[in-house]
Amino acid sequence: MKKILVLTSLLSTFAFAQIQKVEPMFWWKGMKNPDLQILVYGKNISDYTIELSDEIKIKDIQKTENPNYAFVTINTNDVKKTSFKINLKKKNKIVDSYNYELKDRQPNSSNRASFTSKDVVYLIMPDRFANGDETNDSKKELVDKANRQLSDGRHGGDLRGIINNIDYIQNLGATSIWLTPVNEDNEKQHSYHGYAQTDLYKIDGRYGTNEDYRELSRELNKRGMHLIQDYVTNHWGLSHWLIQDLPSKDWINQFADGGEKGFKRSNYRTTSQFDPNVAEVDKKEALNGWFDLSMPDLNQANPLVLNYLTQNAIWWIEYAELGGMRVDTYPYNDKAGMAKWVKSITNEYPNFNVVGEAWMYSSAHISYWQKDSKIAEIENYNSNLPAIMDFTLFSEMPKAITEEESWDKGMIKLYNTFTSDFLYPDVNNMFVFMENHDTERWNQIFKNDPKAYKLGLSLIATVRGIPQIYYGSEIGMSGDKSKGDGAIRQDFPGGWKSDKQSAFANEGRTVEQKEFHDFSAKVFNWRKNKEVVHSGKTKHYMPQKNVYVYFRYNDNESVMVIINANPEKQTFKLDRFAESLNGINSGKDIISDKILPINSKGEISIDGKSSMIIELKK
Repeated sequence: MKKILVLTSLLSTFAFAQIQKVEPMFWWKGMKNPDLQILVYGKNISDYTIELSDEIKIKDIQKTENPNYAFVTINTNDVKKTSFKINLKKKNKIVDSYNYELKDRQPNSSNRASFTSKDVVYLIMPDRFANGDETNDSKKELVDKANRQLSDGRHGGDLRGIINNIDYIQNLGATSIWLTPVNEDNEKQHSYHGYAQTDLYKIDGRYGTNEDYRELSRELNKRGMHLIQDYVTNHWGLSHWLIQDLPSKDWINQFADGGEKGFKRSNYRTTSQFDPNVAEVDKKEALNGWFDLSMPDLNQANPLVLNYLTQNAIWWIEYAELGGMRVDTYPYNDKAGMAKWVKSITNEYPNFNVVGEAWMYSSAHISYWQKDSKIAEIENYNSNLPAIMDFTLFSEMPKAITEEESWDKGMIKLYNTFTSDFLYPDVNNMFVFMENHDTERWNQIFKNDPKAYKLGLSLIATVRGIPQIYYGSEIGMSGDKSKGDGAIRQDFPGGWKSDKQSAFANEGRTVEQKEFHDFSAKVFNWRKNKEVVHSGKTKHYMPQKNVYVYFRYNDNESVMVIINANPEKQTFKLDRFAESLNGINSGKDIISDKILPINSKGEISIDGKSSMIIELKK
């Protein structure tokens, strides 16, 4: 009986002392910031003593109100070995251990290249692009199973499907790929979009593995391309293991009068972040309210939360050899915390680019969020965020192309948008786009009219900034958002073995698809080596008869762009553009490949609803 009691006691000790999770699972030697905070999780783990092997000193141990957590901080510069033990002790006896590894960094990792205005970014929703591995369409441990018949269900697209089609993307002229989140999202429904993540250190098994993700990044890097990770700092999924067993109540933002786990929906009015007249009740609801019922709002003002997010982002950059990040719902976060988050990343990787989604329609509001903003400086704030998204241009483009010209309608809307460029600290570090995974499809707005598509694409390919296109638009894909988000996130034709037609290869495209695709590829591949477009200055002229003319120029080259939104052919004299045509004698329209006589004493004609991109020659 005594032996049984002793055995029972030992089993009980080991059962409750088990280390269930350690995050980050491993780290690297030689990081600029040597401090590493290791989350150690297990039943009542705070009741035990934590020690490290090899006489490694613990800089700090922080425990929370939940006894299942301990946050252990070390100085990695003090660790001389490639691995050490995290020991859990009770009454001076080791009851459990974790072997922690410090890996060697890749050569020159801190100076890794990132996306810039030289790039064209191709946005993919992985579940809807291509199914390269049918064996992972559904996973036993993941709730939401594959069903292509459901517009908001899992369809089976994965990382292998993207890897298999890198040639297609590269031949299109895109040089960076932005994937919507691919970390585990184990919510019951709508998990395909990935924005309710449930494990930040694990790729969703329906997409593949961590190794598959790194393979994709490495394959892109071999071609001088970049993988941009979609990072979500504002919220996680309700089923995230940390949400299910909160380290502390203030890990997430909760409302006393809210629903489950303190839920209250955000009012989404993020201008409250800088509104000098804002009521605090409105500001709190905007920033601390949840984005959705299944997406608890993270509290970045909690140092443990902020450090967890910071280390996780750096872990993915280092592990997957990433070439950039896009941050979701940027203004919904604690802005002081986010300024520290970005700064920590760019301190570690000085060339690394991070673009934030600040979905606002005023240039002044958007520019507030870019690093070194003069507007934000008024309140002594600096976001440290290198890149932003030009939602002002996005919202004005369809109106400019469809409206008849008047004092404030038509192409003057584009002109007026660019007059606000003085607000931006870095006009070249902005995404310019016609659509994304949350908006109405451009081709839906214009009823699959290739002329309208060519106008929009000509614009984003030649103005300042970084062009971003959404998968499928380059073959004319559309979709009615009023029917649900699934309608704007349809499967790319040819991505599934059962598809009757494939648009990945030229011979598989329809005549209509070829018109969209060939135009896109021609313009984007031309743009690849055009420094004058990547970083040149802009001079634009007020639109007349709904024709917008602007020049991109530097000391060595000049490009003239004509966007005619008028349905009628227009002929006009060039003397009005004399200051931009000084010494110019001819030009080549890269769209038609025609050589044109261009000088300030001549004239030019352009067909209705068309564009010209003219390389000027002296």
